[in-house]
Amino acid sequence: MKYIWIILITLFFLSGCTNKEKSAILESNEFALGDKIEITSVQGATFTFTRVEGGIVQEGKEDNVIIFDIFGTFCEPCKKEAPALMNLQLKYLDNVTLVGLSYFEDVDEKYIIENFSKPYNAHYFIAKNSDKNKILVDAITKDIGYPNLISLPFKVVLKGGKYQNVTDVWENKDGVKYYIGGINTSVIEKDLDTILKVKQVRQWHIKRI
Repeated sequence: MKYIWIILITLFFLSGCTNKEKSAILESNEFALGDKIEITSVQGATFTFTRVEGGIVQEGKEDNVIIFDIFGTFCEPCKKEAPALMNLQLKYLDNVTLVGLSYFEDVDEKYIIENFSKPYNAHYFIAKNSDKNKILVDAITKDIGYPNLISLPFKVVLKGGKYQNVTDVWENKDGVKYYIGGINTSVIEKDLDTILKVKQVRQWHIKRI
């Protein structure tokens, strides 16, 4: 039995994490245009996300910023940055939704709370570990054209359903739409301020017209 599990895990990684598994919400494994998916946090809160052209929006807050944080409770950089992410969520509570999606592991909500949320003050929205997480991650990597097996933590930022360019701290490239690895939240804050400022300027311009 032990060897069977080793083979299955090996095949999972070699497949590039396509995550072709059944979903209780979606009829297919693909998060298709117009589909809705409801995810529940480890604390029992629920968010609904809708698939739009080229991205994802939060139902009821379609113009808000969403940060999807793909992480693992076993991941040391994820643990290290969790308290700062909590502070980030509190600072931008009115404009930003931070969503943690556990990945590459099979742990229940009690384990996540006891081994991640409590010890690292990660009390933002962390989704229960389910097939829905995998469907969302597949949609995200497909949208941004990310060809590799992701490394944790891995984050994307959307506003109004559009993926935003963010600071590339590793190679200083332009047009990068993801953070990979542990990122100082001051970098994320700077990007968020730019994203939100653009939104505010546009709203002011519309009012002036």
